[in-house]
Amino acid sequence: MTTLKAEPRDLSTKLGDLRKSGSIPAVFYGKKEPSTPISIKMVDFIKVWKEAGESSVISLETGKETVECLIQDVDLDPVLDTPRHVDFYVFEKGAKVEVEVPIEFEGVSLAIKDLGGTLVKVLYDLKIEAMPKDLPHNVVVDISALVDFDSQITVKDIKLPTGVVSLENADEVVALVSRPREEKEEEVAPIDLDAIEVEKKGKDEPVEGEEEAKIAE
Repeated sequence: MTTLKAEPRDLSTKLGDLRKSGSIPAVFYGKKEPSTPISIKMVDFIKVWKEAGESSVISLETGKETVECLIQDVDLDPVLDTPRHVDFYVFEKGAKVEVEVPIEFEGVSLAIKDLGGTLVKVLYDLKIEAMPKDLPHNVVVDISALVDFDSQITVKDIKLPTGVVSLENADEVVALVSRPREEKEEEVAPIDLDAIEVEKKGKDEPVEGEEEAKIAE
């Protein structure tokens, strides 16, 4: 289990000053856990966030106590795209939790390799329920089952780890392969030979009055 150290946060401290010092304001709470303000080091949180994501259990050490929780919400700076506030959800011990985990696609599809199709990802995340200790970091989907353009992978086709249950509709489509686009040949307008001939003749005909001028000479 990933461990993240935190410190109790004095609400009188300005958030701007806290961020300038390299820390992020945060809070943890739960059904039976009161909302508690804390602060965490930016570099420590980013490392844990990359490793655990929002579906892996984190052991949050506050000095006074240690709680097991999930990253519930991360507020990002709209300009810098860095975390500026974090919510941690403390789950009830002995109870299952509901989370959304990312879907990772792997394998080789014959419909893509041999038929030139394009993979269409319909679902990117899967809502699941499990005990905290059984929560997977992600769900892997093998696209080798997509052998032609009629093949589909649905939620019921996904193999989930022991103790993990999907909360999505079993017939929900996860992925399929679309047919390649047919390139249309540009239509070339037929050449009007009669028009060319008329134009050519027109160039050879003398201008009115020109022939008379030549005779007079």
